[in-house]
Amino acid sequence: MGELPPAAFAFDSIADIYDSRFTPWLSVAAQRRAVRRALLRSFPPGAQLLEVGGGTGDDALWLAGQGRRVLMTDASPSMVRVASDKFAGHADVRAEAAAAEAMEALADRRAFAGEPLFDGAYSVFASLNCVTDLAPFARGMGRLLRPGAPLMLVIFGTACPGEVIVEGIRRRPRNMLRRLARGDVPARLSGRHFTVRYHRQRDLRQALAPWFAPAGRQGIGVFVPPSAAEPWISGHPRFVALLETLDRVLSTPLAALGDHILYRFVRR
Repeated sequence: MGELPPAAFAFDSIADIYDSRFTPWLSVAAQRRAVRRALLRSFPPGAQLLEVGGGTGDDALWLAGQGRRVLMTDASPSMVRVASDKFAGHADVRAEAAAAEAMEALADRRAFAGEPLFDGAYSVFASLNCVTDLAPFARGMGRLLRPGAPLMLVIFGTACPGEVIVEGIRRRPRNMLRRLARGDVPARLSGRHFTVRYHRQRDLRQALAPWFAPAGRQGIGVFVPPSAAEPWISGHPRFVALLETLDRVLSTPLAALGDHILYRFVRR
């Protein structure tokens, strides 16, 4: 356990309570619906998919229920254990412990076993923000996906008005503009310290450029606020529904203002 990367160690410690802590929040649910609509549009029924940083497996299990086949990976062994328990009895989804930075090793194992390339891959809700160097991840994805396969990446936006407002109301000025920071930024979860990095669009494109072409982006949570607004915002479901409607209309032209940004790439 002590050999896990710091971020994986932090999330490993809350795997058993993760769903009860975050799933009930309406802001999280609204943003997740937006991401899932985009995943369905990009991945046709029957597609064999790879998820990177899948946590407790809710999105992988949901996609399997929509007729996709999913290998979910996560750096946290406890997250993989929780996900595997959910997947019991479902033939089209399974979980494997693998960090985003270890995708080349996964490609080696699959090539040795003669397994096919994936029809698409995705990483949602800022898993990649726990990765400092995107190059190993990019190289691995280049080897794991077939030509023409979509790659969907949801990371933190770097100019989120919702966070500025919420953190300002909560009188936490140090958090208001933290996403503008370059390099690694200290973070803490359940008393455990790690770092995050707020990748820019340029960072993603440069890391993925040898293998992937950019194919658009949309904001996730442009009007729906970040989870920092919880639990207060969940007490106002009609307001959340209105904000979610605004997001559906304006998420593409205002993509840069999202709490998260969904970037789409295509394997060259």
